[in-house]
Amino acid sequence: MTIQWFPGHMAKARREVAEKLKLVDIVLEIVDARLPISSRNPMLDSLIQQKPRLMLLNKSDLADVKETQRWHDYFASQGIHCLAINANQGKGINKITPKVKEILAEKIERQAARGMKPRPVRAMCIGIPNVGKSTLLNRLANKNMAKTGNTPGVTKGQQWLKTGKDLELLDTPGILWPKFEDKEIGKKLALTGAIKDALLHMDDLALYGIEFFKEYYPEQLAERYKLTDEDMTLNNVDMLMLITKKRGFQEDYERGSVMIIQEVRDGRLGKYTLDRVEDMSHE
Repeated sequence: MTIQWFPGHMAKARREVAEKLKLVDIVLEIVDARLPISSRNPMLDSLIQQKPRLMLLNKSDLADVKETQRWHDYFASQGIHCLAINANQGKGINKITPKVKEILAEKIERQAARGMKPRPVRAMCIGIPNVGKSTLLNRLANKNMAKTGNTPGVTKGQQWLKTGKDLELLDTPGILWPKFEDKEIGKKLALTGAIKDALLHMDDLALYGIEFFKEYYPEQLAERYKLTDEDMTLNNVDMLMLITKKRGFQEDYERGSVMIIQEVRDGRLGKYTLDRVEDMSHE
C-alpha cells in the first residue's frame, strides 16, 4: 500500500512557511501523541533549521500514558522540548506559554538589556493534517478563529491569532511530505485518520490494525470484540471475518473493516501508541 498525497496547496504552504519563518521567534510543532515520529514532517527540520521549537504531543488522551512518558523522555534526550496536551479538552494548554517563555528566556533577556520594549512572542504552528492544530489554536486564542474539521486539509491559508498579551500565533495549513518512503508510516497515519480514506483499501488497513493490537494490546482487542483465547490465535483475515459476523454484518467484511478502523480512531479499543520508542534504536 504505497500512499502519495501532495495537493497543490501543500506545495504552496511549504514555500510560505519558509518565507514566514523570519517573522517568528519559535515554532510550535504539533504531532499526534499516538505516533510522535510518524506524524512529524521530515521536511520540517530542513525548513526551520536552528529556529527554537516546542513539540506538542496532542491527543494525549487517546495515547498510551506510559508510552507518552517514554516519548517525552526520548525527545528530552534529543534536546527537544515537548509537552503532552489534549486540545479537545484543553488539558495542558496553560503550560504552553510559560514553556515558550522558558525556551526563549535568553533572547527575551537580551532584548530587555538592549532597552527594547517587550512584545508578544510570535510563534508559528506547524503540523500535518488532522493532528488537532486548529482545535489547539482555538483553545489558545479562546475563540473559534481557526477553521476546524475532522477531515484532513481544512485549513488552507495562513492567519495570525492573538492569545492574550504574551503570544501571537501564525497558523499554517497542515503539510504532508510528498511521498511516504516507509509504507509502515503511511499505514499508521491512515489508521489514525491523517490521510483521506478515499486513497486507501479499508480492508488492508483494518488487517494492519488487527495485527498491531494483537501484538501490543491483545487484551484491549479481545475485550472490545468479545474474543476468546482460541479466537486470538486466528490469522488476521479470519479474525476480521469473525469480528464482522459478531457485529451482525454477515459476510460484509468491507463494512466490518470500516467499523474497526473507526473504533480504533475513536479510542473504543482503548488507549494505544503506534510508534514505539524501542524501534528508534534500529534506525
